[in-house]
Amino acid sequence: MRCNEIHRVWTENYQVYGSQKVWLQLDREGIRVARCTVERLMRLLGIEGARRGGKKRRTTIANPSAQRPADLVQR
Repeated sequence: MRCNEIHRVWTENYQVYGSQKVWLQLDREGIRVARCTVERLMRLLGIEGARRGGKKRRTTIANPSAQRPADLVQR
């Protein structure tokens, strides 16, 4: 039953809610469940909330055909 409720709350909120927001929504609806239980069941169901930031930016792209600088340390 709890898995169904967790999945329902997660899908109703565009599949972006993480465990804490799912837990808070369940509490507002009067469904008493521990936050760690929500975390565990979400892992079991394979669902997770959206993360902020998206992809990391790649600022420098090396040219593989460019000549490398000389080794000044004499390694």
